[in-house]
Amino acid sequence: MSKQAIRWAVAAAALAVCILAVVFVIWGGEQRGDAGEPVGSSAASISLSAWVTDWQWEAGAEDLQLLGSQLESVRFFAAYYDASDALHFTPAFAEGLPRVRETAVEAGIHGMLLTIVNDYFQDGGVIVQKDPGLVSRLISSEESRSRHIEEIAATAVRYGFSGVEIDYEKVQPTDWSRLSRFYKELYERLRKEGLSLRVVLEPGADLDAMRLPEGPSYVMMAYNLYGGHSGPGPKADHELIRKLAGKLNGLPGEHELALATGGFAWSEDGSVVAVTEKRAGELAELSADDPKRDPDSGALFFEYNDEQGAKHTVWYADGITLAGWIKQAEAAGISDIVLWRLGELDPETLRILAEDSSGWHEAGDEGM
Repeated sequence: MSKQAIRWAVAAAALAVCILAVVFVIWGGEQRGDAGEPVGSSAASISLSAWVTDWQWEAGAEDLQLLGSQLESVRFFAAYYDASDALHFTPAFAEGLPRVRETAVEAGIHGMLLTIVNDYFQDGGVIVQKDPGLVSRLISSEESRSRHIEEIAATAVRYGFSGVEIDYEKVQPTDWSRLSRFYKELYERLRKEGLSLRVVLEPGADLDAMRLPEGPSYVMMAYNLYGGHSGPGPKADHELIRKLAGKLNGLPGEHELALATGGFAWSEDGSVVAVTEKRAGELAELSADDPKRDPDSGALFFEYNDEQGAKHTVWYADGITLAGWIKQAEAAGISDIVLWRLGELDPETLRILAEDSSGWHEAGDEGM
């Protein structure tokens, strides 16, 4: 072959390589899109779930119907204990469960969990809330744990729930190891029935000391920053959400962050009452000024004087607040959100929550 022919051959080969490279770049761009991700994939989309309580199931069901299939699952907060440490249900449970389930199914929501809390009804009807002694008794021995687990599993199956959620709060540090063992044993028992287990965690829980097991999903309460235990302020702020999302990311299994609707009203006499978003809006009509938005939390706040002239301060979350919190959680790596709780949400809040994640991002920007 002549030198000229060799040069032509080399040039042709180089051209072919260049063409092939261009083809791969174009093909790769088409497959990955402008952001360098495969076509059809995107950042993890938000999965939204919510609680409905037995004491407000009618208003909760109304909000549930309006949110429709935007919700991944519903948790029915309705199981307590009696004076003999057996599971206890109020009359509202029997009345509300069929209606809430029917509303969920009509909306295309098929995941419904039973939430069990360590509140118990004494003889005479007095309620003791978040009792650590109750938890100690339920998990004190292998025998008591087994009896407790069997009752939970049988109850979930009897009422047709798809899973169980345990919300045991104010547990004594001396019970943490037994509680972790209980979670593991309950998870394994429920799995035999095809049921899931979720565990609710308090914001101040010492997760390193608890040594939670693999298997259950964990739900971190991202609220109670201000409330009945404090002076006026938001239920959560952006810093709290980022901090708790970080704690949650260090746990095994799937993770969810719980965000709270509504708020609190503080009176100058020291009393504090919880308010729904609807009630907060009604109280805002008594204020001389429009509610203001706190930049650190996105929450709304205002002051008003009642008929007796007493001063009250109200802080609460609206749809923009919630969207901002969801955006903070997503930025911290949490895409599964649970709302505490449905019932008397403002129509605009329901509209925002019923949108896809792009709508939440837009609304969330207003609360940042």
